[in-house]
Amino acid sequence: MTPLPIRRSLIAAFVIVPMTLAAAGALAASGETLDTPAKQALILDYNTNTVLFEKNADELMVPSSMSKLMTIYMVFKKLKEGSWTMTDQLPVTETAWKKHYKSGGSLMFLPVHSMATVGDLLRGVIIDSGNDACSVLAEGYAGSEDAFAEEETRTARNDLGMTNSTFRNASGWPDPDHRTTARDLAILTRHLINDFPEYYPIFAERSFVYNNIKQDNRNPLVWTTQGADGLKTGHTEEGGYGLVGSVKRGDRRIIMVINGLDKQKQRWDESQRLIEWAFREFDDYTLFKPGDAVTDADVWLGDAATVPLVAGQKLEVTMPRRARRDMKVTAVYDGPIAAPIRKGDVVGKLVVTAPGVPTAELPLAAGADVAKLGFAGRISAAVKYLLWGPKG
Repeated sequence: MTPLPIRRSLIAAFVIVPMTLAAAGALAASGETLDTPAKQALILDYNTNTVLFEKNADELMVPSSMSKLMTIYMVFKKLKEGSWTMTDQLPVTETAWKKHYKSGGSLMFLPVHSMATVGDLLRGVIIDSGNDACSVLAEGYAGSEDAFAEEETRTARNDLGMTNSTFRNASGWPDPDHRTTARDLAILTRHLINDFPEYYPIFAERSFVYNNIKQDNRNPLVWTTQGADGLKTGHTEEGGYGLVGSVKRGDRRIIMVINGLDKQKQRWDESQRLIEWAFREFDDYTLFKPGDAVTDADVWLGDAATVPLVAGQKLEVTMPRRARRDMKVTAVYDGPIAAPIRKGDVVGKLVVTAPGVPTAELPLAAGADVAKLGFAGRISAAVKYLLWGPKG
């Protein structure tokens, strides 16, 4: 009878600088103590989906014109599918025109009974924040704005995971049931950036001329902040001043959602302060690339004495800069690992720790196949085990 191996927990510990860790979901992290006068806020590292700061991020809130991002998503999706093109023309109906021209909201100034291209209407929404452009797109998409809002809600909840969002119109016009959360808006923003790279650059355009009327981008970040390339402001009396912003510097991108501020200037100042804080206090550190060897593990009754343990995916982490030098990456597995072993089998885990950062764990895989020894080899191993023990 072949003796069983002694099972022991082997821990290969080492400190690696520089580093990061993305693949296993968001890693909560915290830098210096931060607060904001915004009623709701969320700051997110785009690469690793790490939440750097949040305040009432799951609280239902009035999104105002920031909800136009969902309308934009629906149009981008239709363009990508090929159902619409940027040069397709949509009618400006009297229903869409009347709804907004006496309301006092932001407008693209579309003439009633005219035709407008999808491309112009998109810029009218993104740059001008035109409520009239939203209604025209909604009617062209679904026949009516009510039907469009229902489709928006289904898409947001079922396709994007925005489970706390309800849309009642295409523009964010005040409605007691029109609600979302800062976290849902961050989810939506990631999709806009990731899913539509061919259309997303429109958000960075600073001005737009339609019907001989020039209108400037209302997002303060694109005028004042290095690397800013989107996305959308919002304001209503009930919701206050809000902003969904994105800033990319080098390989890093920060997404920010703030809402419920009292004044336009406060939104301007706070958005820049929070973005600079995120870039200053945090960084992304790459740990391993897919297939990178982490360590070697002893093998029990295999045709190789050891097997390499490798990262099966890119591992990246976002953490406070001051915590980087104290980061520890530990390979944990039960060894020796019994053969047969198949390449790709998960045989352990990587544990990443740093001061002030929650522990993260990721799978550790075998980097090669190891066959089980034949009968004679197992007998030889058994004899060595009996004579000299597990290290013999």
